[in-house]
Amino acid sequence: MITTTPSAAVKAAAPVSPFRFAPWLLLVVAAGIVSVATAPGQTAGLSIFTDPLISELHVSRTGISVSYLIGTLLGAAAQPLVGRALDRFGVRRVTLVIGVCFAVILVGMSFVTEIFGLTAGFVGVRMAGQGALSLAATTAVARAITHRRGLALGISSAIGSAGISLAPVFLESLVSSVGIHDAWRWEALLVVLITVPLSLVFPRKVALRSPDIPDNTAEVAIIQASWTPREAMRTGMFWVIALSLAASGMLSTGLAFHQIAILGEQGLSPAQAAANFLPQTATGIIATLLVGALIDRWNPRLFVGFSMLSLAGALVLLPTVTPGFSAIVYGLVLGAASGALRGMEAAAYVRYFGTTHIGSIRGIATAISLASTALGPIAFSIGHDMTETFTIPAVIFAAFPLLVAVLAVVTRTPTRAPRESRD
Repeated sequence: MITTTPSAAVKAAAPVSPFRFAPWLLLVVAAGIVSVATAPGQTAGLSIFTDPLISELHVSRTGISVSYLIGTLLGAAAQPLVGRALDRFGVRRVTLVIGVCFAVILVGMSFVTEIFGLTAGFVGVRMAGQGALSLAATTAVARAITHRRGLALGISSAIGSAGISLAPVFLESLVSSVGIHDAWRWEALLVVLITVPLSLVFPRKVALRSPDIPDNTAEVAIIQASWTPREAMRTGMFWVIALSLAASGMLSTGLAFHQIAILGEQGLSPAQAAANFLPQTATGIIATLLVGALIDRWNPRLFVGFSMLSLAGALVLLPTVTPGFSAIVYGLVLGAASGALRGMEAAAYVRYFGTTHIGSIRGIATAISLASTALGPIAFSIGHDMTETFTIPAVIFAAFPLLVAVLAVVTRTPTRAPRESRD
């Protein structure tokens, strides 16, 4: 059996980066701001363009929803390749390429005149923005920070979440002022101005170790225990986390996509229904930061369970929602469910499977999560058509996160002998 001393292993992880002595917070904030730049590819950012596109392209709401579905599913299929590129070429180089490609796609969207071109554009913005750029930003932190990694991911995710939540306000004003075509172009310019300089803060290929981290066997264990994507996918815990992302992606997106109609059915006005995003955002940010601070010390399965039970609770609460306090409680619970996952996911995958192939492993999980967001709006729409209400489908769908919560409890923690001992 080959042994490795702690100092040798840690030195092997030393970065090759001109920013090796930059503050811990610099990388975290940079990743958070890059996450904000994904807004043009997020559901919240694209929703502002829906009605103008329907009017200008003369397509039905169902037609544009199907276009969005196809674009999201095809965009999701590329994420494992993006993850592999992050591992092979480094986060800095890949983020730079993604940012430029994303901007080019947004410029292309400004010339769309029919549904087929729009669908191609949806493929691009969902692949580059919602998927690839988000994956790159969180992977940069997950790989680079070893001291309080969970907290670092929580802070960067909270910055991204806050920015994306505020983006629709800015985009609504932008579209009203310049129209959808010029709005796409302004978005492209902003994406380039954000991603190109901030990508230089990201490490190239190897981990950025915080200078205050002492050589210790814990870090050596993480280095030795890195799993390949194939090995990780053979474990139950990989699929528990992936299914939790899928449950949250599908159901949270479905609830958000139809929020005005869903809460309107419960007696809320359109303004009150739209305002419900505020408590969702507030608890989402708080949960992201709290879970990020605790994930380094507590078992990740606890946060999977908390998130899934909160999501199921929000769905079950929906039939009791009325204007006022109950609507606020619904928003708070739903926001906590999504925020807990954002603070947990990347840190949990690193904790279980190491950092060597974290881009590839999370690329597969991101593909599953992104694909699930395409199914949520359709699932709630079909459920409404069958039952003439949103509440019955919501209660039925609560079984999905409850099942994942049970799996989180019974699934064994991945363990194996270090790679050296198996050679």
